[in-house]
Amino acid sequence: MGWRLLALAEQLDDGLLRQVFTHSSWVAERGRSYERLEFLGDSVLSLAVTTELYRRFPDHSEGSLARLRAYVVSRATCAKVATRLGLPAFVRRFGVGHDQAELDQLVGNENILADMTESLIGAVYLTYGLDVVRPAVIEAFTEHISFAERSYVDFKTELQEQLAKTGRSVAYRLVDTIGPPHAREFVLEAVVDGVALGRGVGASKKRAEQDAAAEALRELSSADRPKRRRVRLRGRRRDGGHSATAGPLIEGNEGEAQPPAAVAPDDDRRQGPQPARDPSDGGV
Repeated sequence: MGWRLLALAEQLDDGLLRQVFTHSSWVAERGRSYERLEFLGDSVLSLAVTTELYRRFPDHSEGSLARLRAYVVSRATCAKVATRLGLPAFVRRFGVGHDQAELDQLVGNENILADMTESLIGAVYLTYGLDVVRPAVIEAFTEHISFAERSYVDFKTELQEQLAKTGRSVAYRLVDTIGPPHAREFVLEAVVDGVALGRGVGASKKRAEQDAAAEALRELSSADRPKRRRVRLRGRRRDGGHSATAGPLIEGNEGEAQPPAAVAPDDDRRQGPQPARDPSDGGV
């Protein structure tokens, strides 16, 4: 997947292709880095994906389409596409003469890989136009579109909607940042009514918030789940000379027999929502 975009990249003017993979720290003028192309490519990517989602899912609401798009064009997804296309090899190709450790840091940084994906899209758009770049972009992102429609859950939105039913809301609190600048991770908490219900860690604040929201949903699910009442079975007895087998008794107030309550299958084993995993999620 994504070969069409890669083939178009190889046909770009050498100077433009070099700019696609030129980090701002490599040049005296930031305008000669990939940043302007990345700015353009971000909009092209959004338009291409939005159009595809609109056409592919005619029954989805505006809110549903917006959540799908948010995942597909996210930094994490763009970084995965960069790795799948082999863009780190271009960074090393045009980074000859730079320190090897610096190159390793660049190709290992999710945000930089995402920037270069968008930069490449911007360059291809400038050279060939929207009609050429759009199908190439969709080809590169199609498995992520399918994954988002099938499996992705926006835990932040789901948490907010669940809390809104009881007039509550959630706030996200940054509690720590860890790691060096080129590999920074953020630690955030999902706070409800002054209590931290979930904690998440991620390379971006948005990813950490999603993880924190998922954990908060699991906590709420566990807290809201009713405890199963103790069941005792009543054995066989004879009534008027006839044997009969009674069903289970559930102890209620003062040990009085109560009608059996319905219990959901595997109630004790339910663990609430789990973050869906993109099947292409590798080392990024």
